[in-house]
Amino acid sequence: MHGSPMKTDRHHEARARRRSVTDRLAERVGRATAFGHRIDSVWTGLRRRRASGHWTSLFGVVTFAALVVVTVTGVLLMFFYTPSGEPTTYAGSYGPLHGAEVSKAFASTMNVTFDVPGGRLLRQTHHWAALLLPASIVLQLVATFFTGGFRRPRRGMWVLLMLAFIAVLATGWSGYALPDDMLSGTGLRIVEGIVLGIPVVGTALKTALFGGSFPGRIIENVYPLHTVVFPAALVLFVALRGIAAGRHGSPRFPGGRGAARHGLPLLPTAAARAGGLFLVVTGLLVLMAATVTVSPIWLYGPGDPGSAGAGSQPDWYTGFLDGALRLVPPGWEITWLGRTWTFAVLAPLAVVSAFFAVVATYPFVEAWVMDDRREHDLLDRPRVAPTRTGIGVAGLVFAGVLWAAGGADVIAGAFSVSIEHVILSLQCALVIGPVIGFSAARRVCLGLQRKDRDLLEHGYETGRIVRLPGGEYVEVHQPLDDAERARIAPPPAPSPPDLGPDQRGTRTVGRRVRARLWAFYAEDRIDAAAPQADRAQLPVSRR
Repeated sequence: MHGSPMKTDRHHEARARRRSVTDRLAERVGRATAFGHRIDSVWTGLRRRRASGHWTSLFGVVTFAALVVVTVTGVLLMFFYTPSGEPTTYAGSYGPLHGAEVSKAFASTMNVTFDVPGGRLLRQTHHWAALLLPASIVLQLVATFFTGGFRRPRRGMWVLLMLAFIAVLATGWSGYALPDDMLSGTGLRIVEGIVLGIPVVGTALKTALFGGSFPGRIIENVYPLHTVVFPAALVLFVALRGIAAGRHGSPRFPGGRGAARHGLPLLPTAAARAGGLFLVVTGLLVLMAATVTVSPIWLYGPGDPGSAGAGSQPDWYTGFLDGALRLVPPGWEITWLGRTWTFAVLAPLAVVSAFFAVVATYPFVEAWVMDDRREHDLLDRPRVAPTRTGIGVAGLVFAGVLWAAGGADVIAGAFSVSIEHVILSLQCALVIGPVIGFSAARRVCLGLQRKDRDLLEHGYETGRIVRLPGGEYVEVHQPLDDAERARIAPPPAPSPPDLGPDQRGTRTVGRRVRARLWAFYAEDRIDAAAPQADRAQLPVSRR
């Protein structure tokens, strides 16, 4: 039975009154502007879009929040900071340094810390946000890698995320030097040694960076890099990645229920969730800045070209670079072409550069090996790609060992062992650790695949034991519903590419290498569950 026309009209009027504030605001803006039809179409498109409801999608919100906080606080700090290495006499509020000769950069940083109202909170918020930003990007990289979110059509987004991470490293390093305290001066002295160790171009690079003998004009030269060049590159990469994400949409995991299966409405649900997390992250950064001291330059003292701080450690996100230098055995250098080639510098630079290159190009390598030209809007559970997961764990172990080596002296002091023994152990771990990590992760993934296959075949164990008419005791299983079966069902096995002999009857080296790599990637997997007709008929619970 249909309702009367009067009731229908009242129903539509009630729905119109229940429209959200944002809908009514968008409609009014559209009517008041010349581009009303375009605004209305854009708004309608946004309302129809859905965003990922998985928790890993929140790392991007954390990255955006940290980026906004570090940008706002950095712009405010620019009004008080003096980027100059010229000497001056300190006359601020910190008594122990009265009358000391310091640089104008150090004096202005001390002025922000002790004399500008709220300056210490502002400076520490900037520093904590700068420490959180690379951590959130690393978590994005890890989550994207293990779920296969870098595959076509999002390979460019993966490269942009890697470039954003490198830009964050460069921005953080350049900001590390600006206070001109003893800690940053020690770090700059290490940078000078690394640059001078590069054959042929090292001296020219050192002159361009420092502008003369150490410390030269390093503050004046690094300041525009920290405030303009590197941040502009970072914002560009993040913006391009955001545009690409809007074009390709959010990938999702297969199966599941509710938001996990269909995603969340972008407006207002996903936007409200992202906005709430943005406020939480911002509030936590301010709270940490107000309660936890970071970078106490008044304790380090002003930078001195003739001195170095004992126990100096870089910020956490550059620790792997310092660790790579520490793990090179002593005496690694040769004389060739009339020049001294110091592998203590060249080897770490080559290893770290190769590591970044492999990470950035991995999506293209995997697609080439697997002959994968499809577009993937479904993510993988890490267990269904044992080789990829093993490679990811091996990379994390490799980077983790380098990072731990950056604090080898701290480890030696904390455990009262010889620094030489710590370095030797980390050198062995750098070679053996990734192999063990790869093998262990791969075995774990295969074990989890067997568990999923058993679930697909028999269902969940219920703990109920029944006796069959023949006297046999069996356990009752709870069958999986369709959504759960779709969630844990493995993807179809990849088809091997045609890598046999070519038209001339020969197999090139490239084809043989690719065939071996394909077997390495695809053959070590657990077969899918048998069809329903082939399974053993066990009692099931029909709740």
